[in-house]
Amino acid sequence: MKNPVCPYPPTDNGKLRKVRTMRLPYPSLLLASVLALFGWPTSTQAQALSAEARQPIEDGLARLNAAIAALPTSGNDQRANDDVRVFAKAVEWILRHDEFFKPDYVQRALKVIERGLARAADLAGGKAPWQTATGTASILAYHSAVDESLQPFLVTLPPEYGQEPGKRWPVHVVLHGRDGGLNEVSFISGQDGKPAPKDLAWIQLDLFGRTNNAYRWSGETDVFEGLAAVKQRYRVDDLRVVLRGFSMGGAGAWHLGVHHPSQWCSVGPGAGFVDFYHYQKRDQRLPFYQHEALHIYDALDYALNAADVPICTYGGEKDPQLAASTLMHDAAEKLGVSIKVLVGPGMGHKFHPDSFQEYMAFLLEHQRQGREPYPGSGKLRFVTWTPKYNRCDWLAIEELIEQYRPARVEAAIDEKTGMLKLKTENVAVLQLARDLAEQVDIDGSVLELSNAAEGLLPGVYYESFDNAWHTIGYQSSLNFPKNLDLRKRHDLQGPIDDAFMGPFVCVRGTGAAWSPAHAAYTDWVWQRFAAEFDKWFRGRVPIVNDSDVTPELMESKSLILFGDPGSNSVLAQLLPRLPLKWTRDSFTINDRAYDPAHYAAALIYPNPQAPRRYVVLNSGHTFHEADFKNSNAWLFPRLGDVAVQKFEPLAAGGYQETTEWADFFNNSWRLPSGLAPRPGQ
Repeated sequence: MKNPVCPYPPTDNGKLRKVRTMRLPYPSLLLASVLALFGWPTSTQAQALSAEARQPIEDGLARLNAAIAALPTSGNDQRANDDVRVFAKAVEWILRHDEFFKPDYVQRALKVIERGLARAADLAGGKAPWQTATGTASILAYHSAVDESLQPFLVTLPPEYGQEPGKRWPVHVVLHGRDGGLNEVSFISGQDGKPAPKDLAWIQLDLFGRTNNAYRWSGETDVFEGLAAVKQRYRVDDLRVVLRGFSMGGAGAWHLGVHHPSQWCSVGPGAGFVDFYHYQKRDQRLPFYQHEALHIYDALDYALNAADVPICTYGGEKDPQLAASTLMHDAAEKLGVSIKVLVGPGMGHKFHPDSFQEYMAFLLEHQRQGREPYPGSGKLRFVTWTPKYNRCDWLAIEELIEQYRPARVEAAIDEKTGMLKLKTENVAVLQLARDLAEQVDIDGSVLELSNAAEGLLPGVYYESFDNAWHTIGYQSSLNFPKNLDLRKRHDLQGPIDDAFMGPFVCVRGTGAAWSPAHAAYTDWVWQRFAAEFDKWFRGRVPIVNDSDVTPELMESKSLILFGDPGSNSVLAQLLPRLPLKWTRDSFTINDRAYDPAHYAAALIYPNPQAPRRYVVLNSGHTFHEADFKNSNAWLFPRLGDVAVQKFEPLAAGGYQETTEWADFFNNSWRLPSGLAPRPGQ
């Protein structure tokens, strides 16, 4: 699924370029020979520049940074300042990672510097014309809450934008395909100032997505932060937001479309994968702690949610990725849900022009209609396998009975009585908007809705126990979001990798480690995480010393703790309320002791002193460089919520890691989870 960054249809891809090469063998071979002669790679493998080639770029970056430093600190819109700084960030990253994939990347970097300097000059004069430019694409930027990094995005305003000051505009969120040569420089230089597509009648948002991650993890957060940034800057019609993408962008559209169905008026996934096993042609089941985690992202498990948003999917007749469209269609059809499938006659991995017209007609018709204003039809059919993806319109599934099992709700307002009726499965706690009806019938339990819990809060919580549903009272409802009882709830459900979708900070110990061998390993883990996050998620990992952690920091960010109770004072402080015991000689977890000279624990847990944030112990993302270089389908959790890693030093440096044991916590953040195979299974 290699697809260039091309926000405008039809979409091309790497396979098509290979076909063209076969048609024009002589020029292609000549080009390859020339590139090889000058040491340039003939694929998307980056090559380090010589000192002579780097110098003009480094000098230009220095000039740009100086121009940015000279900008007024007051009087300018901070967003405009960020729109300049992101050009410097792009050049800094391409230099640091030596991402000069093709000869023209040198000129691209210099072009980005020139554009950044021009913007700085405009802003020094009190102008920011790129913010209101119509009919052309403009690179903008926002500060991510995840890591405080600057991230670029592309906005194209229609020519008529602003002519009717009160008008709110539809938005198309467009997700790019995988491109092995993608970085901030190629994204900016290839898009900034590009003319708008013909007849553009919407605001188009093209996401960078933190490069090539299929819009998972902080790549998913990028989509919503980018959309929020557009809503802050421009007049957007929230009921007319279209989501579409092709190839990797199609996988992202499937994922975001069915996991967040009430966010969009229509969704258009083109040729994108929807699960791991089918896409990777794997018959052998993964270890249970990885297999269960596939339910987080596999769109196939969420096919029911196509009932809540119109979807039109596309695949070329000769494209193996057509299977993704048919899998989703068939799964939805079995549930009585419709998904429109378009097949490009004779096409491989690209759009057929006629199919693209029909595809866009579908999306634009539903854009014209928009989502029904709140509360909509009063009907929904919704499924989730995790509290992470728990909301659809006026319903939130707050707790599951069993994690990584389907939790379903089917709801409708009775036309005769006006009562809201719900049927549920595997739901422990749910929340409903109170203005939907006077009463609600949940699985046969008839309860007050509009006047429930003293009628003071916008949402009413209900919990299931003793074979019936019960209303949660006013005071308990106030405390529910605080998670004082440490339950698995939205954005607080694990696994380890979930901590890096929201604000986090790594905490470095400044004390004396109990085990030098353990300290050396965990320091290596931290360095690997920092390097991989910087490269593949395009941000510097924030880090503080343990002595600088304050209660305010705990409340605002998840803490990623590295070290042991001797070296890390924050870990020592929290240890009595974490699910492990630790002495100088061993740590004990799940009733088994391990020697820290050879083993390390990795886990995620609610911070006992700030229960709406996580504590993570000795782990960054649990997938690594080989997975980033592989298919995006491999970016799934490897260690569940908690694991013990055996580590062995390698002669060449680094460590060999073996997962000794891993599992998930249950809904109460305790072991056993009930997900681990029983003896004999």
